Amino acid sequence: MRPAWPFRLPGGGGMDGVASRRGGVWERLVHVDDVAVVVRAAQPSADRVVIGARSEGGREACEEAIARVRVAFGVDESLREFYELFRDDPLIGASVRSRPHLRVTRRVDPFEALAWAICEQLIEYERAAAIERQIVWRLGRKAPSWDGSRTLHDLPSAATLAGTAPALLQSFDLSAGRALSLVKVSREVASGRIDLWSSDHERAWARLRAIPGIGSWTIGVLALHGQGRYDVLPAGDLAYLKLVGRAAADGRPSARATEQEVLDFFAPYTGWTGLAGIHALGGMATGGGAATRFAAAA
Repeated sequence: MRPAWPFRLPGGGGMDGVASRRGGVWERLVHVDDVAVVVRAAQPSADRVVIGARSEGGREACEEAIARVRVAFGVDESLREFYELFRDDPLIGASVRSRPHLRVTRRVDPFEALAWAICEQLIEYERAAAIERQIVWRLGRKAPSWDGSRTLHDLPSAATLAGTAPALLQSFDLSAGRALSLVKVSREVASGRIDLWSSDHERAWARLRAIPGIGSWTIGVLALHGQGRYDVLPAGDLAYLKLVGRAAADGRPSARATEQEVLDFFAPYTGWTGLAGIHALGGMATGGGAATRFAAAA
Protein backbone atom coordinates (compact mmCIF):
# COMPACT_ATOMS: atom_id res chain seq x y z
CA MET A 1 0.00 0.00 0.00
CA ARG A 2 1.03 3.62 -0.46
CA PRO A 3 0.66 5.86 2.61
CA ALA A 4 -1.78 8.72 2.26
CA TRP A 5 0.66 11.08 4.02
CA PRO A 6 4.36 11.01 5.00
CA PHE A 7 4.80 7.87 7.07
CA ARG A 8 7.44 6.01 9.04
CA LEU A 9 6.96 2.49 10.31
CA PRO A 10 6.74 2.47 14.13
CA GLY A 11 9.31 0.89 16.37
CA GLY A 12 8.66 -2.17 18.50
CA GLY A 13 5.60 -0.69 20.14
CA GLY A 14 6.65 -0.10 23.72
CA MET A 15 8.01 -2.01 26.67
CA ASP A 16 5.13 -4.43 27.23
CA GLY A 17 6.76 -7.27 25.28
CA VAL A 18 4.06 -7.55 22.60
CA ALA A 19 5.31 -6.00 19.36
CA SER A 20 8.89 -6.13 18.12
CA ARG A 21 10.94 -4.80 15.24
CA ARG A 22 13.93 -6.69 13.90
CA GLY A 23 15.88 -5.94 10.76
CA GLY A 24 13.34 -3.32 9.80
CA VAL A 25 10.42 -5.75 10.11
CA TRP A 26 7.66 -5.05 12.64
CA GLU A 27 5.92 -8.14 14.02
CA ARG A 28 3.27 -8.98 16.58
CA LEU A 29 0.60 -11.48 17.46
CA VAL A 30 -2.98 -10.24 16.97
CA HIS A 31 -6.16 -12.00 17.99
CA VAL A 32 -9.35 -11.65 15.98
CA ASP A 33 -11.86 -12.93 18.49
CA ASP A 34 -9.99 -16.05 19.60
CA VAL A 35 -8.15 -16.65 16.33
CA ALA A 36 -4.39 -16.10 16.47
CA VAL A 37 -2.87 -14.13 13.59
CA VAL A 38 0.80 -13.24 13.16
CA VAL A 39 1.22 -9.90 11.39
CA ARG A 40 4.42 -8.50 9.91
CA ALA A 41 5.03 -5.10 8.36
CA ALA A 42 7.92 -3.45 6.56
CA GLN A 43 8.55 -0.18 4.74
CA PRO A 44 10.82 -0.82 1.74
CA SER A 45 10.62 2.83 0.69
CA ALA A 46 9.14 6.12 1.85
CA ASP A 47 6.07 5.66 -0.33
CA ARG A 48 5.47 1.93 0.15
CA VAL A 49 4.36 -0.16 3.13
CA VAL A 50 3.89 -3.93 3.06
CA ILE A 51 1.76 -5.74 5.64
CA GLY A 52 1.22 -9.49 5.66
CA ALA A 53 -0.58 -11.91 7.95
CA ARG A 54 -0.48 -15.64 8.61
CA SER A 55 -3.03 -17.70 10.53
CA GLU A 56 -4.50 -21.17 10.74
CA GLY A 57 -7.83 -19.36 11.05
CA GLY A 58 -7.92 -18.56 7.36
CA ARG A 59 -8.01 -15.57 5.07
CA GLU A 60 -10.85 -13.69 6.79
CA ALA A 61 -8.99 -13.51 10.10
CA CYS A 62 -5.83 -12.41 8.30
CA GLU A 63 -7.62 -9.65 6.44
CA GLU A 64 -9.20 -8.36 9.65
CA ALA A 65 -5.85 -8.38 11.46
CA ILE A 66 -4.23 -6.45 8.60
CA ALA A 67 -7.07 -3.93 8.68
CA ARG A 68 -6.55 -3.39 12.39
CA VAL A 69 -2.82 -2.87 11.94
CA ARG A 70 -3.44 -0.37 9.14
CA VAL A 71 -5.68 1.62 11.47
CA ALA A 72 -3.20 1.36 14.34
CA PHE A 73 -0.41 2.66 12.10
CA GLY A 74 -2.62 5.35 10.57
CA VAL A 75 -1.08 4.48 7.22
CA ASP A 76 -4.26 5.35 5.28
CA GLU A 77 -4.85 8.68 7.02
CA SER A 78 -3.89 12.03 5.57
CA LEU A 79 -2.83 14.64 8.12
CA ARG A 80 -2.82 17.43 5.55
CA GLU A 81 -5.57 19.37 7.31
CA PHE A 82 -3.63 19.31 10.58
CA TYR A 83 -0.44 20.31 8.77
CA GLU A 84 -2.07 23.23 6.98
CA LEU A 85 -3.69 24.48 10.18
CA PHE A 86 -0.69 24.32 12.48
CA ARG A 87 2.55 24.31 10.48
CA ASP A 88 3.14 27.95 11.50
CA ASP A 89 1.84 27.61 15.05
CA PRO A 90 4.21 29.22 17.59
CA LEU A 91 4.12 26.20 19.92
CA ILE A 92 4.07 23.14 17.66
CA GLY A 93 4.75 24.57 14.19
CA ALA A 94 8.43 23.63 14.14
CA SER A 95 7.61 20.04 15.09
CA VAL A 96 4.78 19.84 12.54
CA ARG A 97 7.07 21.06 9.75
CA SER A 98 10.02 18.85 10.66
CA ARG A 99 8.01 15.74 11.52
CA PRO A 100 4.90 15.65 9.34
CA HIS A 101 4.96 11.86 9.67
CA LEU A 102 4.43 11.95 13.44
CA ARG A 103 1.35 10.03 14.49
CA VAL A 104 -0.30 8.89 17.69
CA THR A 105 0.55 5.30 18.57
CA ARG A 106 -2.56 3.15 18.63
CA ARG A 107 -3.29 -0.34 19.84
CA VAL A 108 -4.81 -2.92 17.48
CA ASP A 109 -7.65 -3.49 19.95
CA PRO A 110 -9.20 -0.72 22.06
CA PHE A 111 -9.33 -3.07 25.04
CA GLU A 112 -5.53 -3.13 25.02
CA ALA A 113 -5.41 0.64 25.38
CA LEU A 114 -7.95 0.52 28.20
CA ALA A 115 -6.27 -2.30 30.13
CA TRP A 116 -2.85 -0.68 29.91
CA ALA A 117 -4.25 2.73 30.86
CA ILE A 118 -5.49 1.20 34.11
CA CYS A 119 -2.07 -0.34 34.76
CA GLU A 120 -0.37 3.01 34.12
CA GLN A 121 -2.50 5.13 36.43
CA LEU A 122 -0.44 7.32 38.75
CA ILE A 123 2.84 5.39 38.49
CA GLU A 124 6.04 5.67 36.46
CA TYR A 125 5.79 4.19 32.98
CA GLU A 126 8.75 1.86 33.50
CA ARG A 127 7.08 0.34 36.56
CA ALA A 128 3.77 0.06 34.71
CA ALA A 129 5.48 -1.63 31.76
CA ALA A 130 6.97 -4.22 34.11
CA ILE A 131 3.45 -4.98 35.38
CA GLU A 132 2.17 -5.22 31.81
CA ARG A 133 4.93 -7.68 30.88
CA GLN A 134 3.95 -9.88 33.82
CA ILE A 135 0.33 -9.85 32.68
CA VAL A 136 1.36 -10.71 29.12
CA TRP A 137 3.76 -13.49 30.07
CA ARG A 138 1.70 -15.05 32.86
CA LEU A 139 -1.84 -14.63 31.51
CA GLY A 140 -1.47 -13.75 27.84
CA ARG A 141 -1.85 -15.73 24.65
CA LYS A 142 1.05 -17.21 22.69
CA ALA A 143 1.89 -18.38 19.18
CA PRO A 144 5.02 -19.07 17.13
CA SER A 145 6.56 -16.20 15.20
CA TRP A 146 6.30 -15.97 11.41
CA ASP A 147 9.41 -18.10 10.87
CA GLY A 148 8.85 -20.28 13.95
CA SER A 149 12.11 -19.19 15.58
CA ARG A 150 10.55 -17.73 18.71
CA THR A 151 7.33 -17.29 20.64
CA LEU A 152 5.15 -14.22 20.27
CA HIS A 153 3.00 -12.95 23.12
CA ASP A 154 -0.32 -11.14 23.10
CA LEU A 155 -2.41 -9.63 25.88
CA PRO A 156 -4.92 -11.90 27.61
CA SER A 157 -8.49 -11.59 26.42
CA ALA A 158 -11.03 -9.57 28.36
CA ALA A 159 -12.65 -12.87 29.35
CA THR A 160 -9.40 -14.14 30.84
CA LEU A 161 -8.82 -10.97 32.84
CA ALA A 162 -12.47 -11.01 33.93
CA GLY A 163 -11.88 -14.36 35.57
CA THR A 164 -8.53 -13.46 37.13
CA ALA A 165 -8.32 -13.04 40.89
CA PRO A 166 -7.37 -9.45 41.80
CA ALA A 167 -4.86 -10.91 44.27
CA LEU A 168 -2.92 -12.46 41.37
CA LEU A 169 -2.75 -9.09 39.60
CA GLN A 170 -1.57 -7.55 42.86
CA SER A 171 1.26 -10.07 42.92
CA PHE A 172 2.45 -8.46 39.66
CA ASP A 173 2.79 -5.13 41.59
CA LEU A 174 -0.56 -3.72 40.47
CA SER A 175 -2.23 -1.87 43.33
CA ALA A 176 -5.31 -3.39 44.94
CA GLY A 177 -7.62 -0.68 43.63
CA ARG A 178 -6.34 -0.86 40.07
CA ALA A 179 -6.41 -4.66 40.09
CA LEU A 180 -10.08 -4.58 41.06
CA SER A 181 -10.81 -1.90 38.44
CA LEU A 182 -9.13 -3.97 35.72
CA VAL A 183 -11.15 -7.06 36.61
CA LYS A 184 -14.43 -5.11 36.73
CA VAL A 185 -13.74 -3.40 33.40
CA SER A 186 -12.82 -6.74 31.84
CA ARG A 187 -16.08 -8.26 33.01
CA GLU A 188 -18.08 -5.45 31.44
CA VAL A 189 -16.22 -5.77 28.14
CA ALA A 190 -16.28 -9.58 28.07
CA SER A 191 -20.01 -9.64 28.74
CA GLY A 192 -20.72 -7.16 25.95
CA ARG A 193 -22.24 -4.60 28.28
CA ILE A 194 -19.48 -2.24 27.17
CA ASP A 195 -18.70 -2.33 23.45
CA LEU A 196 -15.37 -0.64 22.79
CA TRP A 197 -15.67 -1.26 19.04
CA SER A 198 -18.93 0.65 18.74
CA SER A 199 -18.80 4.01 16.98
CA ASP A 200 -20.78 5.44 19.90
CA HIS A 201 -17.67 6.06 21.97
CA GLU A 202 -19.36 8.39 24.43
CA ARG A 203 -21.82 5.70 25.52
CA ALA A 204 -18.97 3.33 26.35
CA TRP A 205 -17.12 6.10 28.19
CA ALA A 206 -20.17 6.85 30.34
CA ARG A 207 -20.47 3.21 31.38
CA LEU A 208 -16.76 3.04 32.12
CA ARG A 209 -16.87 6.17 34.27
CA ALA A 210 -19.41 4.42 36.49
CA ILE A 211 -16.73 1.88 37.47
CA PRO A 212 -14.67 2.95 40.49
CA GLY A 213 -11.13 3.89 39.52
CA ILE A 214 -11.94 4.90 35.94
CA GLY A 215 -11.49 8.63 35.48
CA SER A 216 -10.96 11.17 32.73
CA TRP A 217 -7.30 10.29 32.14
CA THR A 218 -8.09 6.61 31.56
CA ILE A 219 -10.90 7.53 29.17
CA GLY A 220 -8.59 9.95 27.38
CA VAL A 221 -5.96 7.27 26.81
CA LEU A 222 -8.61 4.84 25.56
CA ALA A 223 -10.02 7.45 23.19
CA LEU A 224 -6.71 8.60 21.76
CA HIS A 225 -4.77 5.34 21.65
CA GLY A 226 -7.57 2.82 21.35
CA GLN A 227 -10.31 4.51 19.37
CA GLY A 228 -8.43 6.93 17.15
CA ARG A 229 -9.92 10.13 18.58
CA TYR A 230 -7.55 12.95 17.65
CA ASP A 231 -9.90 15.38 19.38
CA VAL A 232 -9.26 13.92 22.85
CA LEU A 233 -6.28 14.69 25.08
CA PRO A 234 -5.47 12.78 28.30
CA ALA A 235 -5.00 16.13 30.01
CA GLY A 236 -4.37 14.69 33.46
CA ASP A 237 -1.14 13.05 32.38
CA LEU A 238 1.85 14.25 34.37
CA ALA A 239 3.72 15.09 31.15
CA TYR A 240 1.05 17.61 30.19
CA LEU A 241 0.65 18.95 33.72
CA LYS A 242 4.39 19.66 33.72
CA LEU A 243 4.48 21.05 30.20
CA VAL A 244 1.68 23.55 30.77
CA GLY A 245 2.79 24.33 34.31
CA ARG A 246 6.29 25.21 33.19
CA ALA A 247 4.96 27.32 30.34
CA ALA A 248 2.84 29.30 32.79
CA ALA A 249 5.69 29.65 35.29
CA ASP A 250 8.42 30.69 32.85
CA GLY A 251 10.12 27.31 32.91
CA ARG A 252 10.17 26.68 36.67
CA PRO A 253 10.83 22.87 36.84
CA SER A 254 8.53 22.17 39.80
CA ALA A 255 5.49 23.94 38.32
CA ARG A 256 2.35 21.88 37.72
CA ALA A 257 -0.86 22.89 35.97
CA THR A 258 -4.32 21.55 36.68
CA GLU A 259 -6.15 19.30 34.24
CA GLN A 260 -8.48 22.15 33.32
CA GLU A 261 -5.53 24.43 32.67
CA VAL A 262 -4.12 21.84 30.30
CA LEU A 263 -7.44 21.64 28.44
CA ASP A 264 -7.56 25.44 28.23
CA PHE A 265 -3.98 25.55 26.98
CA PHE A 266 -4.75 23.16 24.11
CA ALA A 267 -8.13 24.71 23.28
CA PRO A 268 -6.73 26.42 20.13
CA TYR A 269 -6.19 22.95 18.67
CA THR A 270 -9.83 21.86 18.98
CA GLY A 271 -10.46 18.78 16.87
CA TRP A 272 -6.75 17.91 16.93
CA THR A 273 -5.81 18.25 20.59
CA GLY A 274 -4.50 14.69 20.87
CA LEU A 275 -2.08 15.05 17.97
CA ALA A 276 -1.14 18.59 18.99
CA GLY A 277 -0.21 17.26 22.40
CA ILE A 278 2.16 14.75 20.84
CA HIS A 279 3.95 17.49 18.95
CA ALA A 280 4.07 19.67 22.05
CA LEU A 281 5.77 16.86 23.96
CA GLY A 282 8.43 16.76 21.26
CA GLY A 283 10.39 19.34 23.25
CA MET A 284 10.61 17.03 26.26
CA ALA A 285 13.57 14.75 26.91
CA THR A 286 13.28 11.53 24.91
CA GLY A 287 13.87 7.97 25.99
CA GLY A 288 11.12 7.25 28.49
CA GLY A 289 7.92 8.19 30.22
CA ALA A 290 5.13 9.91 28.36
CA ALA A 291 7.32 10.92 25.43
CA THR A 292 7.99 7.25 24.72
CA ARG A 293 4.46 6.08 25.45
CA PHE A 294 2.58 8.69 23.46
CA ALA A 295 4.64 9.37 20.36
CA ALA A 296 5.34 7.07 17.45
CA ALA A 297 8.99 6.60 16.53
CA ALA A 298 10.15 9.81 14.91
